[in-house]
Amino acid sequence: MQNQIINCLSTLFSTFGLFIYIMWFYLALTSALFLGFYDIFKKTSVQNNAVLPVLLLSTTTSAAIFIPIILFSKFNYWDKEFILYTPNIPIETHLLVFIKATIVLLSWIFSFFALKHLPITFVSPIRATGPMWTLMGAIVIFKEQLNTFQWIGIATTLSFFWLFSTTGKLEGIHIRKNKWVWFIILGTLIGAISGLYDKFLIRNINRMAVQAWFSIYQALIMIPIILFIWWPQRKSSTPFTWRWSIPLIGIFLVIADFAYFYALTHPESMISIISALRRGSVVIAFGVGAILFKEKNIQKKSLYLLGILTGIAILIYGSH
Repeated sequence: MQNQIINCLSTLFSTFGLFIYIMWFYLALTSALFLGFYDIFKKTSVQNNAVLPVLLLSTTTSAAIFIPIILFSKFNYWDKEFILYTPNIPIETHLLVFIKATIVLLSWIFSFFALKHLPITFVSPIRATGPMWTLMGAIVIFKEQLNTFQWIGIATTLSFFWLFSTTGKLEGIHIRKNKWVWFIILGTLIGAISGLYDKFLIRNINRMAVQAWFSIYQALIMIPIILFIWWPQRKSSTPFTWRWSIPLIGIFLVIADFAYFYALTHPESMISIISALRRGSVVIAFGVGAILFKEKNIQKKSLYLLGILTGIAILIYGSH
């Protein structure tokens, strides 16, 4: 009887240990899932709606989540080992996080406007090329050398990216003449710059401090943008309409980023797998968006999206 109890306990602890070991994998999947629906909520919120107020309210939602977390940490309402504990950071570090907030917000402004005017099944595959541009930036900035797999990944991604661009013509979207296409490309490129900057931040600053203050600074930056850019022109532009999907943008992004950063802190986590899984959010946005918004040429777009994701997977494999 005693041996049976010991064996049961041993099995229980082994199972629990295995769960802890692969928890980072499920956290990465959770991040991808929430990111996919985050994109759906963005499209739902900005379609036929004023973009800048949507961005203000969504970022304010994210900030509102972190304000009590920061206060509870400051006044020691929970232990420093608690998962949500956010330590104090010096002024110099606040400046670094403020720069990140500015970069990401600029990327979002371009992306939100593009998403308003373009099909989500057109925008999502372009956004999926982000890791490729991040690597290209690393080559230029950090003088990195590409290996064979990375070259194959870039060549595959660019080839299918070009093929994908041909589907736009079937829907009257001409890349060279359509400014919204250039908006999503700019948003993706600026997002790649943010990815490079993240490598520096996460190595040197507590993940909760980065996520919390980054969210708050974005909301603060949006206030003067609304007051001096959108408000004086509001009567001559698209009117703003409240939708319940707007706060869900901020909520789902907070959960997605939290799961992502937490997965990275696990000692057994593999950044190559996490990055690949995170790109899976595009599949969710593409699939649900195609059905929800009844978009066209889905078969061709799906094939080219698969090619782009294959290129990104090869690129990530070669990078790690």
